[in-house]
Amino acid sequence: MHFHHRQLPNGLNVIAELNPSVHSAAVGFFVRAGSRDETAPVSGVSHFLEHMAFKGNDRLSADDVNRVFDEIGANYNASTSEEVTMFYAAILPEYLPQATEILTAILFPSLRQEDFDMEKQVILEEIGMYEDQPSFVAYENLMRTHFAGHPLSMAILGSNESITNLKSEQMRQYHREHYGAGTITMAVAGNSDWNDVQKLAEQYCGAWPTVKPPRPTDEAQSAGGTKFIVREHAKQQHVMQMAAGPVATNPLRHAAELLTLVVGDDSGSRLYWQLVDPGHADTAEVGYNEYDGTGTYLTALSCRPEDTAANLARIADIYADVNRNGVTDPELAAAKSKALSKIVLRSERPMGRLSSLGSNWVYRGEYQSVEEELAALRAVTTADIRTLLEAYPLGQTTMVGVGPLAGVNGA
Repeated sequence: MHFHHRQLPNGLNVIAELNPSVHSAAVGFFVRAGSRDETAPVSGVSHFLEHMAFKGNDRLSADDVNRVFDEIGANYNASTSEEVTMFYAAILPEYLPQATEILTAILFPSLRQEDFDMEKQVILEEIGMYEDQPSFVAYENLMRTHFAGHPLSMAILGSNESITNLKSEQMRQYHREHYGAGTITMAVAGNSDWNDVQKLAEQYCGAWPTVKPPRPTDEAQSAGGTKFIVREHAKQQHVMQMAAGPVATNPLRHAAELLTLVVGDDSGSRLYWQLVDPGHADTAEVGYNEYDGTGTYLTALSCRPEDTAANLARIADIYADVNRNGVTDPELAAAKSKALSKIVLRSERPMGRLSSLGSNWVYRGEYQSVEEELAALRAVTTADIRTLLEAYPLGQTTMVGVGPLAGVNGA
């Protein structure tokens, strides 16, 4: 595999990891815009805009976009997170020009009023659908509580109120401010030629405006808190907890990834063997999430309401033991095997490499080959885990529950 990087005169970063021995290619555009870049009056606009992109521009209708993607057999989609909106397509190598043309077109959609009005109803239906899912409600309220006063508290979908009141001109203004060469990274992975990739970038992206809105990235200092949302007829209690973890640029992020596999992977972890396998809980997991300037540990528990207090106590005991004694060499070795296998299996497909390629560039402005990713994880020691836990111990600063309980003892 060969890595290439070029920055166009307008500031667009073009990166590619090319491999002539594979039989597909993937192209993606990573926009540094998400819910954390919104203000309350336009909450949810990044995700709404992702939907609107597929409505097309003055040259391509929504039917045209879908038809062309179907004609070239593309696996295509988009996603919005707190920090990045991603548009991508996986295709046969010969169709890279068509996929690039369509993706670059929808990044600058017409944002027609009739499309806006129709899609607004789709977004409101989506919000309603997710509000029926306890885990989603717990997560949204956890982020809002943990990051109160911080941009990461903004909900990806927005709210019924913010979407209902959103005007098309507000969306157009947000698009003008956040979509441009300075905020977008073009990434290509798989079977292609670097000269061809550069020509496509110049042809379709060379005239893009240069925009680079500020994004404060101070590490969040959470005041924490506890919130229980009562749903009397629910059969399970869902609880999520959050505590600070390493920021996206901190080398300890590798240790955090392995630590959470040891403690809270969905199989073979301490939480699994002590809560899920004995039947105390349906779900008991902890994961590490990296953000621009901050990071978190997120614990998720679902169980019978009457078992909630005991399970939270079990989790607290496990975390206290890990914070005090660290993890064992065999546990760390097993976690490495899981993490390394995931990286290797994902890297077998250009689409799998595309996400890693784009994320590393957006968050850290760097390229990491598969070999370098593997080496970084292999290098983590139990002493590194100890250093991590001293700086970012496992625990809970913030807790949100959704279910029949109005609270639990000690919470």
